Amino acid sequence: MTFHSNKLTLAIAALAIPAITTSAMASTSFIANSFYDQQHPHSRYGYIEWAETVKELSNGELQPEVYTGTVLLAPRASLQGIQDNIAQVAHHAAVYTPSEMPVANAIQELGFNFDDPLIGILAVTDFSLNNPTQLEEWEELGIVYLGAYNTPPYVLFCREPVRTLDELRGKRIRTAGSTVSAWVEEAGGIPVNVPSSEMYSGLDRGSLDCASNAANDLIDRSLWEVAEHTTLLPTGMYWSGPQWGFNPEFWASLSDEHRDVFKEATAKAMTRMIVQYLGTADAALEEAIAKGNNVYEPGADLMASVEDFRERALGNVYDTARDKYGIADAESLIDDFLATYAKWEELVGSVDREDEEALAELASREIFDKLPADYGIY
Repeated sequence: MTFHSNKLTLAIAALAIPAITTSAMASTSFIANSFYDQQHPHSRYGYIEWAETVKELSNGELQPEVYTGTVLLAPRASLQGIQDNIAQVAHHAAVYTPSEMPVANAIQELGFNFDDPLIGILAVTDFSLNNPTQLEEWEELGIVYLGAYNTPPYVLFCREPVRTLDELRGKRIRTAGSTVSAWVEEAGGIPVNVPSSEMYSGLDRGSLDCASNAANDLIDRSLWEVAEHTTLLPTGMYWSGPQWGFNPEFWASLSDEHRDVFKEATAKAMTRMIVQYLGTADAALEEAIAKGNNVYEPGADLMASVEDFRERALGNVYDTARDKYGIADAESLIDDFLATYAKWEELVGSVDREDEEALAELASREIFDKLPADYGIY
């Protein structure tokens, strides 16, 4: 595996984009891209380690060339990069392309209602590989979906303590997604829509009072320096779009054995990614406390506000899917996802949540082994 860090120049990256090559030894080289930096769990476990697993399971016949960061594709360009075969497989967040991915984004509206990323990643993958409406979207887009990502629940990082509704009132809060923004507004805060890359500078300058993101950003993005007060208020998870989206021509060109390699490697990487991501988030909270930061549980009125809003959001999600995203049979789509999530709550309850091998076996048995042999062949 060749690994390119995000320090490469665009010029080098442009030169390094080969056509898919097959040597005399029948090895297939391909480009895999994740726009997160190399230490982020989605890149580290989802691409760098995943690529090593792909190489090992294929006995070196599949040769991934991994790019991380934005050197090859900007986040909003990932979908186009898969479609244009610039990358044969890439991560793409559907929130960046809502008009192209209405189905995936309609399901993401439920992100505020859940806070268990392990169940989430398995349920989203299962749903996205089997729901007819979602499958139709992938095919129309010209990508082959193979597996999900899922963030830990977003929490609040603030310049001042925000533990109650009274302390939240009037605060400018960086949010990600329409549902959480609506809750912030109702709770008396001011939602601010800026990219996560601008959280640090916003908090530092005071243009933001708080930001919501996964807890690992306290350390990974040094937010502990500019936000000394963290409140463990779950403000949603993010999962929309493929962690591994394949170019369909590349996918169709593979042998059945090589497609099975990708399925097995994905089951392993997907579950490892979540176990490690959660560990990173917990460790970041501990490290921030050691650096003098404060970590709070939310006050009763603040938590009640989130829970009440969740309940109403769940009731409105059918209208949102229909009116905002144009989903004709919104009830069927949303109910299928909720049923799939409930199914995985039960399945995950039967295994050790930190046993990566057992979780990967569960994902293989319940999801990937059940895919039809011609899955993704358009």
